[in-house]
Amino acid sequence: CVVPTTRGSEQSRPRDAVRAEIEALVAEGYREVTLLGQNIDSWGSDLSPKQSFADLLRDVGGVDGLARMRFVTSHPRYMSPRVIDAVAEVPALCPMFHIPFQSGDDGILRDMGRGHTAARYREIVHNIRTRLPDAAITADAIVGFPGETEEQFENTLQLMRDVRFDQINTAAYSPRPHTPAAVWGDQVEEGVKKERLRRINELAAEHALERRQRYLGRVEEVLVEKRNERHPAQVKGRNPQGCPVFFEGDIDELKGQLVPVRIVEARPYSLVGERAEGRFAGGRYADDGESVVVEA
Repeated sequence: CVVPTTRGSEQSRPRDAVRAEIEALVAEGYREVTLLGQNIDSWGSDLSPKQSFADLLRDVGGVDGLARMRFVTSHPRYMSPRVIDAVAEVPALCPMFHIPFQSGDDGILRDMGRGHTAARYREIVHNIRTRLPDAAITADAIVGFPGETEEQFENTLQLMRDVRFDQINTAAYSPRPHTPAAVWGDQVEEGVKKERLRRINELAAEHALERRQRYLGRVEEVLVEKRNERHPAQVKGRNPQGCPVFFEGDIDELKGQLVPVRIVEARPYSLVGERAEGRFAGGRYADDGESVVVEA
């Protein structure tokens, strides 16, 4: 990855500064905030004294008036069960985790210098789904890393079959200046990379559509963001898991509002719904064979 060489070493913003910015945004009328960091779970490790990301989430997630908070990007090396617990217990924290796995093969992960194994990744997913069964898990993956064999690529597909991600951002490896892998002699042919990218995208779309079936018939809390440019009579928002939701409505009336929407159609990467007038919007779903709204 070229990012460390272009951005330099990670630096954690002081907790008070993060909280003050969020309080200011809420005072301006913002309903949702996203905490952004390349390896956000390592926040606080460079502070003195050291602090944990889970404690930061509990602190800033409790800002009065904040409806939703998300965070990206988590790294399997630093992902802690305490972060999962915080998401489960702080009402404003959205039940979604973006955790790139990049490859499902330990040899490739070692060559990438990722600092985790496929088994460790599966353990993290198990921990999330045990604590938060309805949470969305999304990821990034790379195909065609130098030296990747067909068997190693199949290990990536198997990890995907085991996890069944809500969404995966995929890319074919491309050399980057000042990275060791760029000058390795075992570069994968472009035609092979293109075919592997097609296969991984096909499987990712299959799993995404499968995962979205659970929303059908449910009333989802949707934070409206903007007008649907393709269908101006519709607005677009997101549910707590971050999935785009489209439904008919007036953007001037609904922008920035939390709206209860009954889902009537599931697509691979979006949902379509109908406004559920007078229904409760808030809380989380508990899956005990039926979709039950539990007030936060």
